[in-house]
Amino acid sequence: MDWTFSVTPQPYGLVHILILFGILAAVIAFALAIRKADERKLLRLLFVFGLAMLAAEAWKQWFAIRYVYAGTRSMWFFPWQLCSMAMYCSALAPLLKGKAQDAVLLFLCTFSGIGAVFALLFPEDMMRSQILLFCHSFLYHAIMLLEGCAAFWVLRKRNRVTFLPALLLYLGMAAVAELVNVASHLIIRDIRNEANMFYITPFYPSTQPVFSAIAAHAGIAVEIAVYLGVIALAAFGLYLLEFRLKRKRS
Repeated sequence: MDWTFSVTPQPYGLVHILILFGILAAVIAFALAIRKADERKLLRLLFVFGLAMLAAEAWKQWFAIRYVYAGTRSMWFFPWQLCSMAMYCSALAPLLKGKAQDAVLLFLCTFSGIGAVFALLFPEDMMRSQILLFCHSFLYHAIMLLEGCAAFWVLRKRNRVTFLPALLLYLGMAAVAELVNVASHLIIRDIRNEANMFYITPFYPSTQPVFSAIAAHAGIAVEIAVYLGVIALAAFGLYLLEFRLKRKRS
């Protein structure tokens, strides 16, 4: 089960580039294939994706405990990252109604999509030596993009989609992530093993180039606020592109 690469693939190496092109082709083909599907089928598809991701997450937790952090108390893989939200939203979407369902669907095709793209483009934490964990990471984020496509086609069939409910959902998720970060710090007190959900832990500055500079000059609180704001702004821009600008031209 714990198969490993003889040489671990590196970001922007041949393996990574081929994976990116493969995922891009699959997403385009999938988006075209489902564009005429009715809402019930698309929601059912989201539900199947969500259940598959939850099962895969359960496997990952077991794998991490047994092979990655064997004998070590760790919350690094706690399932509440921004990208983790896709499996919960997809599984819940068909069970919700009205504005709650709209918020979850919009989250999937904006915030979740952005999280998947950034994870795939900057995959340092995904480039692990364990082959199965490596494959799981890239397949998971590819499914996130497929879910975003399905959610997009559902919402395109509806009259009006507003951004605020999805934004509030995102901020609520970030608040829970920060609670997990604080709790794990109080329990573990080891930066290598404590949770850093949404990458907004208040105890250590970001390791990302731009945001680490913000933390150094303005403090971690400002860095976290800017980081969350940038993601929200990017999601809002994607929302305008998907649901507002095209409809205005029409």
